[in-house]
Amino acid sequence: MAVATAVHGGYLPSKLRPSVPSPPKIAAEIKPNAARPPLPPPPPSILISTNPVHVNPQHLIQLYALCNHSCHRFPTVDAAGKVEPVDELKLRTAVAHSSIVVSAFTKPELVTREYSTPAEVTSFVGIGGDWIRKVAPVTAENGRLIGFGRAVSDLGLTASIYDVMVHPALRGRGVGRMIVQKIIRMLTNRGIYDIAALCTDNESQFFRACGFGDDMLGATTMMYTRATSTDSKDEEMISAGRKLLLVPRPRELSK
Repeated sequence: MAVATAVHGGYLPSKLRPSVPSPPKIAAEIKPNAARPPLPPPPPSILISTNPVHVNPQHLIQLYALCNHSCHRFPTVDAAGKVEPVDELKLRTAVAHSSIVVSAFTKPELVTREYSTPAEVTSFVGIGGDWIRKVAPVTAENGRLIGFGRAVSDLGLTASIYDVMVHPALRGRGVGRMIVQKIIRMLTNRGIYDIAALCTDNESQFFRACGFGDDMLGATTMMYTRATSTDSKDEEMISAGRKLLLVPRPRELSK
């Protein structure tokens, strides 16, 4: 009866009580939130375009500068580590002759002030213009260019991906992967699966995350970089990509 009364009253003898840790001990065993890996930021509102007409050359040049990206294999770099500006005429030619051009746009207000350019231009005016601009979907006209990538292909067998870059303020948000995936999807839809990515060692980890890896056949990309001195009359020194190369001298036509 004594035991029954104790149980009914909510009190157990010390021998029958379960081992329950004290609140301070429970609190000490709870790991703080800082120990957990941070969640990736949500992806911003992005428009992915495959229309080369949507690429404004001036905006693309600004993106090259912000990303410190050069079109040249051997760019000129100043003391601060900045590469030389992109030549607009050559950039226009490269984009026009690319098989696939993918650009990414987002709303200007999503880009941090640290990287923003003065006075973003918008076409929305009138009553509630700013509110309409914020709720309207992203387009190439009202958005800001924050990502780019292109591919050169023979449109039958092989292709190479170049110049994948994302605005520094929006890196780590999946924009670069969306660009690469779009390029790959367009190439594979044409039956092209031999796809290479020309990238630096710093960019290789990103492309591995996009599904790229070492060539299973053990092939290695080789670039023509011969720059040794010679006295041969059949060769001449030229500047290619800010590097001096020796190339065969064109033979004179026989009279």
